[in-house]
Amino acid sequence: MDVQRIAAFSHGTNGGNPAGVVLCEALPPADQMLTIAAEVGYSETVFAAPSEDGWRVRYFAPEIEVPFCGHATIALGAALALAHGDGTFTLQLNDTRITVTGWRKNPALMAALQSPRTRSEQAQRELVEAALGLFSYTVADLDPRLPPAIAEAGARHLVLALTSRQKLAAMHYDLERGRRFMMAAGIVTISLVQAETNTLFHARNPFAAGGVYEDAATGAAAAALAGYLRDLGWPHGGMIDILQGEDMGVPSRLRAEITSEPGASIRVSGAARQM
Repeated sequence: MDVQRIAAFSHGTNGGNPAGVVLCEALPPADQMLTIAAEVGYSETVFAAPSEDGWRVRYFAPEIEVPFCGHATIALGAALALAHGDGTFTLQLNDTRITVTGWRKNPALMAALQSPRTRSEQAQRELVEAALGLFSYTVADLDPRLPPAIAEAGARHLVLALTSRQKLAAMHYDLERGRRFMMAAGIVTISLVQAETNTLFHARNPFAAGGVYEDAATGAAAAALAGYLRDLGWPHGGMIDILQGEDMGVPSRLRAEITSEPGASIRVSGAARQM
């Protein structure tokens, strides 16, 4: 199959999180898509086939299928804009429908997704303690303004906010131990964030459940974080920017726009570049 390689949420002409994009007449069997995703080797490969009123879409990491992936959706929006012209495209996921808009802004490609609806809840103490142990963090490393939470916007994430940018930069963990933890907890990624200001966040995103040590840019986690900030009453002013991938040498920038309606979808946007 023809696999396009597009880096989503790129920062200028560099960075971004690579995703495989496969546009096909009909979706292959799930085991074949998983095999292709493993061969591509990126954290996500998205498969899309035309349907009656849009596109049927599924997302595969090298080891599992995930219900929603933000950076692969941005990459898909860019690919659809290249193939069909600038526009908004309806995407039927396994459990919900969303949209992605793609447009060319010479010389850049741009895309914006509308996430699934959001929800959040306080993370259980035992889960937080286990996560802190995984990364060799302590309770003192956590920002009390942003209590640990389970946040969702199409996929479940554990959000841990750190007080120190240096602690975030020093993040390390054992991949296999992290995979077992995430699978047992039913979470897709762990969203480690540090608030530089009320509207600018630094983030790292371990994705051991999918066989990936760390994502360079995670749109689903960005939407989930934005929804959590809304639920918390954080003074976001309607928009946050997230810098991710810096500590990997792959700078990425994500923007999340937040409406006041509880649970409403989050608009996540960024640049994309063909690889």
